[in-house]
Amino acid sequence: MSLRRLRVLIEHLPPESATKTAIRNAIPAEEMEKSTVESRPDLAPWSGTETLLARVMDEIRLLRHTLIAVNGNKPPAFEPTPRPGIPPKRKQTYRRLDESQRRALDPRLRNQPPKEA
Repeated sequence: MSLRRLRVLIEHLPPESATKTAIRNAIPAEEMEKSTVESRPDLAPWSGTETLLARVMDEIRLLRHTLIAVNGNKPPAFEPTPRPGIPPKRKQTYRRLDESQRRALDPRLRNQPPKEA
């Protein structure tokens, strides 16, 4: 068996297999954190079953959240179950453009004198 064939066989093993678990456990913590930033669920310490269970749990909690809201009460904010290997969604932040950036984007502003500070 060639090394290429062996690599293909190992790569296509299920995530909860003993071989993939041993490979995952051998990854240093820095590399695991880097993989979390890059959203590589195949390097995450959870198996497909655990991920599916977390999804079911989120659906039940969301259903409870909706039921409380339908009955006229204010439910607490819904927070999905954090999953390793998948970073939490962050609210996108915007920063304001300065005067030179606005001038570069808007051709109408290019011919106007700069504002005094």
